[in-house]
Amino acid sequence: MDYDVIVVGAGFTGLTAATQLMKAGVNVVLLEAQERVGGRVEAQVFEDGTAVDAGGQFFCSDMPEVVSLAREFGRTFVKTYAEGDTTYLPEVPRGRAEAIWNGVDALRETMIASDLSDPALRKLTAYDWAQRQPVEDDIRQGFLRMVTGLWCRAPQEIAFTYLAANDRRITNTTSELELFLAGTMHALADDLAETLGDRLRLGMPVTELAISGGGVTVMTGTGKMTAAQVVLAVPPIMARRLSYAPALPPHLTRALDAWSPGMVIKLNIRFERPFWRDRDLSGMTMWNDPQGLFACDASRDGYAGLIVFVSGPLAAAWHDKPARELETFVIEKLAEALGDEARHSLDIRMRDWVDDRWSDGAYSDVITSLDANDAEATLTTGMPPVHFASSELSPSFPGYVEGAIVAGKQVAAKVLKLSPGR
Repeated sequence: MDYDVIVVGAGFTGLTAATQLMKAGVNVVLLEAQERVGGRVEAQVFEDGTAVDAGGQFFCSDMPEVVSLAREFGRTFVKTYAEGDTTYLPEVPRGRAEAIWNGVDALRETMIASDLSDPALRKLTAYDWAQRQPVEDDIRQGFLRMVTGLWCRAPQEIAFTYLAANDRRITNTTSELELFLAGTMHALADDLAETLGDRLRLGMPVTELAISGGGVTVMTGTGKMTAAQVVLAVPPIMARRLSYAPALPPHLTRALDAWSPGMVIKLNIRFERPFWRDRDLSGMTMWNDPQGLFACDASRDGYAGLIVFVSGPLAAAWHDKPARELETFVIEKLAEALGDEARHSLDIRMRDWVDDRWSDGAYSDVITSLDANDAEATLTTGMPPVHFASSELSPSFPGYVEGAIVAGKQVAAKVLKLSPGR
């Protein structure tokens, strides 16, 4: 064998798995299709040289792995500005906004507490389940808006049992928008990559896995290499796109087919100053119409800016339209919410993650098949010597950078356990 282990995909899951295996003395190589690491974590640079995260960015103090990793590399934490009022469009009276927020939280707790073994729930979408709940309609709509924004698909598509099981693993008590890194989350991915040295190979897309009793042969665009074990540290949809010889057994094929990509477009918008604070606004803006639009303050020392997320069906609708039209649309929506100064932005950086070549979507893949109650467990079990690992499959904080790190550590431990003599 050329290697003990080949890890495919240099997002945080793959980076974590490879570094863990390297530290354990394993002969490991990490293959990445792109000319950068990070996966769905990526940076963009404004004309003045300011770097911002175009992909995964936020975390909170309840996420121990990413907090520990950022401290290990001496990264500077920024507390997201959250003082002042949240803006709701259409406008909602202050007392009613709080009641809706509390009602959505309560509905979310009801969902998490559901008996997922109940056969009556297995054929429901998130939308179906919400329609059955005895709550006021504005609370129901707030819940559906939350689902669209966080899972980046229409609630009419997402399997309810998946959503409930997924949300059980998101256990933060502080806001997931609590913190970000001054030097970008992508710089933290670069930190991890540097520790791997020549064990990291960029620009090497994997096309096929040939699996035999003696190990796995991995085909890339430039040749092939062999290993006793392979970790596919890529989203389920990207794993589905690979060729396998022999073909994967039906239970794994069904598990991979259960997923659909998240759809999101992220805009970083730079201003001269955080003008919304003059009106005692936090910058956080929630639109009920159109659903799937959300803004928050991402300012830090020397930089004033807002982030706008366009999620779910709204992202799909804008995906094939000119970027300039979407920028104009977003600026007008911000002006309605925060004032005319929003029309005077200095610069905009946009990242469209819909149908991305190497991730197929963001923030994560989601299960839309109503017949796939065991898809996550099936993929986590895998088919040694081939192991599936990604943030989607994490036992904690799936869909977040935290979940990706946890998944990387989990699969590394599994590989070590199966390695002879270890």
